[in-house]
Amino acid sequence: MADGRKLFPTPRLILAALVAGAAAGALAVYVSGGLPGNNAPDATASVAGQDRVCAAKAGKAKAVAAAATGHVAAMLPADPPQSLAALAFSDPDGKPATLAGHAGKTVLVNLWATWCAPCRAEMPALDELQQKMGGDRFEVVAINVDTGNDDKPKAFLDEIKVSSLAYYSDHTMGVFNDLKSKGLALGLPVTVLVDDEGCLLAHMNGPAEWSTPDAFKFIEAALGDVK
Repeated sequence: MADGRKLFPTPRLILAALVAGAAAGALAVYVSGGLPGNNAPDATASVAGQDRVCAAKAGKAKAVAAAATGHVAAMLPADPPQSLAALAFSDPDGKPATLAGHAGKTVLVNLWATWCAPCRAEMPALDELQQKMGGDRFEVVAINVDTGNDDKPKAFLDEIKVSSLAYYSDHTMGVFNDLKSKGLALGLPVTVLVDDEGCLLAHMNGPAEWSTPDAFKFIEAALGDVK
């Protein structure tokens, strides 16, 4: 933020929120079956093929993560990079969607909930990041994982005047459990950087200052704009 104010609560509160997020993930039902036909041989082969494409990007993942300094230094390189194209949630119209629908665009996926204090604190910064850098090449995909319906999270976003972020959601916690099964989610918030082919490049647990020059430089590196 331009005035240098810290967005986040005390480390003790952040730790408590992370533990709460992990507990919520542990209690949620993890559905492994997915869409009908996901276990068919051709689908399995397709996933394996996508993972092979992504695994070849280990060098890119390390280079991008090396640009994560200062306020976003907690971003870790994917090891190995893997496909997250099948990550499922609901789009702004409430219809089923996956990250495959964002092919051609680098995406910063952030899972958040209204009961998570650090999530609430970083939402204005994510909105600013989208406002500054969002477009044909990049998007912040903030996915709300509150259980119930959209009323409470939408009211919260209206209250804090978030205007640039599209509203994505998954009230089943399936998207959290999917990332958890891949060793990427410990609690909330959790953030993953995915390239234009749906390949995971970097990830982190916990909040970050996304409206800082450190964050902008990190996204520029992911887009190949840093020489």
